Amino acid sequence: MKQFAKKIIAAAMSLALVGAASACSSKGASSGTGSAKSDDAKKVTIGVIQYATHPSLDDCYTGFQEGLKESGYEEGKNVTIDFQNAQADNSKSDLMAQTMVSKKYNLLMAIATPSAMSAYGAAKNANIPVVFTAVSDPVGAQLVSSLQKPGSNCTGSSDVLPLDKQVKMIRAFLPKAKKIGVLYTTSEPNSISQLKTLKEVAPKYNFDVVDIGITNSSQVASGAATLVAKGVDCVNNFTDNNVVNNLSTLLQATDKAKIPVFGSEVEQVKNGCLAADSIDYIALGKETGKMAAKILKGEAKASDTPVYVVSEGKPVYNKSVLAKFGLTLPSDYSGAESVG
Repeated sequence: MKQFAKKIIAAAMSLALVGAASACSSKGASSGTGSAKSDDAKKVTIGVIQYATHPSLDDCYTGFQEGLKESGYEEGKNVTIDFQNAQADNSKSDLMAQTMVSKKYNLLMAIATPSAMSAYGAAKNANIPVVFTAVSDPVGAQLVSSLQKPGSNCTGSSDVLPLDKQVKMIRAFLPKAKKIGVLYTTSEPNSISQLKTLKEVAPKYNFDVVDIGITNSSQVASGAATLVAKGVDCVNNFTDNNVVNNLSTLLQATDKAKIPVFGSEVEQVKNGCLAADSIDYIALGKETGKMAAKILKGEAKASDTPVYVVSEGKPVYNKSVLAKFGLTLPSDYSGAESVG
């Protein structure tokens, strides 16, 4: 009897142990499921609209991806990026933004002023944050109330061209020049802002500014021809998306007339401009990616995040173009980087 009682007690203890183990296993499974859900919650979708295809904007996107990755967001793991290129078409840019908002993406990122305006217009009443880059005058484009306090669900990074240094460079390369020609798109707020600044800076270096406004890509050739006819000594590019996207058309007219073109960044110099005091657009994009990551993590709000502004460039020049125009590198720019 005692032996039977011992067997009953042993069996009961064994069942108790199994029950306890099962409970522990159940808790472990529950914890694991919760962790998986937590990981899923971290997965986000970002809609990216790039206004046009040209190297400086491509560099912005490259930098943006690097900034996201450094901040813990890697495509294919915890972020999906829907990249769209508007091909310099405002109506396409608007439609892309509207579609992304309708799909309730977690964040929209826009590269260049026209696409930033599209993204903001579509998302401002949808509680979807917008982050932009390569926008020279976000206040003028009515994307933010101020650089320090955007106020709306929109912030980003701004490429303020170092125009004083640029004009100083032009004077060093062309000591006898009198007229700087500018071709710009009248619908781009960034170009209008840059033209205003250039006209303020130019007299300091004894230059007159001859500007020709155009409305679309089909007018780049005629606009360039008009600048040549007006007898400009050189042309200075802004970050005008329409003009930069058709740089070869501009260069075709100016090269034929032996008029050098100064770019607004390094990629334009690589592609045939003489020189530039160039902003690093990969670095600009990277800062934008880090900014977006903080917003996605809930560590910051777009409305309270100051616009990141870069206004310092580095001098670069194209050795082949320099030789083509029979010019010599000014002594003050002996340390400039040769990129062509």
